[in-house]
Amino acid sequence: MRYFLTGGAGFIGSHLATRLLDRGDEVLVLDDLSTGSMDNIAHLVDRPGFRYRIGSALDLPLVTECVDQCDITFHLAAAVGVRLIVERPVHTIETNVKASEVVLAAAAKKQKLVVIASTSEVYGKSSALPFAEDGDLQLGPTTHSRWAYACSKALDEWLGLAYLREKQVPVIIVRFFNTVGPRQTGRYGMVLPNFANQALAGEPITVYGTGEQQRCFGHVKDAVEALLRLVATPAAVGGVFNIGSDEEVSIRRLAELVRDEAGSDSPIELVPYAEAYAEGFEDMQRRIPDLTRLTRMIDFRPRTPLAEIIRDVVADQRARRAAR
Repeated sequence: MRYFLTGGAGFIGSHLATRLLDRGDEVLVLDDLSTGSMDNIAHLVDRPGFRYRIGSALDLPLVTECVDQCDITFHLAAAVGVRLIVERPVHTIETNVKASEVVLAAAAKKQKLVVIASTSEVYGKSSALPFAEDGDLQLGPTTHSRWAYACSKALDEWLGLAYLREKQVPVIIVRFFNTVGPRQTGRYGMVLPNFANQALAGEPITVYGTGEQQRCFGHVKDAVEALLRLVATPAAVGGVFNIGSDEEVSIRRLAELVRDEAGSDSPIELVPYAEAYAEGFEDMQRRIPDLTRLTRMIDFRPRTPLAEIIRDVVADQRARRAAR
């Protein structure tokens, strides 16, 4: 099979590309390197069946050419990271919505399967836990760019499902919940690699808010396994699926676990959101996915416990520091 990955030089995309090549598939990656990196795919460049193009998912002729050459598209390209989203809301909205429209329009010509990467952020301020895919979404006011990402990804989902109904484009929507692992950068506010870097440097580990907010962290290898099983399951077409772990941890406890794994004596420093971001920032106390639909569809649950996830991320960040 031939797979096209937008954002394929990013964190999840590079792991997915590796797994596809390992099982004998062909992979074509498109990335503009705005948040992705050639370092993520450097180990793939000389492998048989791998090709990459440097360019934008907003480029309709280029995307159409790539879609035409492949059987299945994973649309992973997006503006990512809380800091980037708050600081560049125009970029966030344009990148997410326009790129999805381009990919879907290209796929519509031959009704090729598209997997659209969405996010747990679409659940917004909902308190109906755990978050189920058919639950209501509740976003904050448009005056806070905090919600621009969630809104743009929700629109991506609606657009994808509209292409399915109106133009018969097979579409699968996946909502990632805090996917982490090796090669993830803390550059755009990703909490786990940031904690690992701070602990390894002996710097204060900065926890925003009270630190009592609860999150679930899933290993990228489990996310990739779920993606591959979904595209191999015809009944998944037209579905929306949470992908992640339902093992909860408070952010403060996460900082403590990272510090212990790093063998660090870094203090944990609580930082009010008002000091971290230019505008009022609202965070949710709990985000936990309901994995029932995913489990029923592909008979799979995440296998990697939090302790192993932290160990992998700390080891990866330690190796990065040693290579500088």
